[in-house]
Amino acid sequence: MTAVVVVLQLLILAGALYDTVRLLAPAGRRRRPCSRLRRRRLAPEAAERQLVAQRLHGLIGAAAYRESMAALANGRRPDVR
Repeated sequence: MTAVVVVLQLLILAGALYDTVRLLAPAGRRRRPCSRLRRRRLAPEAAERQLVAQRLHGLIGAAAYRESMAALANGRRPDVR
């Protein structure tokens, strides 16, 4: 019983030390997400912003806006010019 308690305490201590070192490490050593993955994740947001801007400036009609937003919501790339 005592051995189990000691092992659990050591695991908790190791986790606390790991988190402390990770938080105090310089930012340059941390892994950043790949830029291609970041672009892929941000592309739908950019397309949505572009659609809203086109709609607000009267460059596309309501039906085209609705179709493009539906395509974006379904995971397809809308035809944004």
